[in-house]
Amino acid sequence: MAIKSFQGIRSKEENKKKYNAPILVEDYMTNKLITFSPEQSILEVMETFAKHHISGGPVVDNNGFLVGIISEADCMKQISESRYFNQPILDKSVERFMTKNVETIPHDMSIFDAAGVFDRHNRRRLPVMKNDILVGQISRKDIVIAALKLTSHSWK
Repeated sequence: MAIKSFQGIRSKEENKKKYNAPILVEDYMTNKLITFSPEQSILEVMETFAKHHISGGPVVDNNGFLVGIISEADCMKQISESRYFNQPILDKSVERFMTKNVETIPHDMSIFDAAGVFDRHNRRRLPVMKNDILVGQISRKDIVIAALKLTSHSWK
């Protein structure tokens, strides 16, 4: 007895539907960043965090190149040390407390690959680079929002 195929006629490659949903980091990143300079006081940074309801941001030099990232966790170190040593927090600069070895991701990375980077590393946000220039920042929350927007698409 012969076996029949119930799959039907297969479509040719050129007739296949192209997946064109926005899945790149650049489609979901924040590109209007609040940046900090290495010379800024840590107190000024904390005030900016509170004013803009953010928990961190990139640190750039006078030429606009990324030199670090400062976060609330970095500020907590300063608060803790100032109490322990009974020193004011006014005169400490960002450069002293920022994370200097910053992991970045490219603008054209897929959100799925970016989710993997967040999964492997304990980061809340990652600077996004294009040709070694800071073009934005993406957070874990941005990745979650992107995934929610893609639920109506096929994730092939």
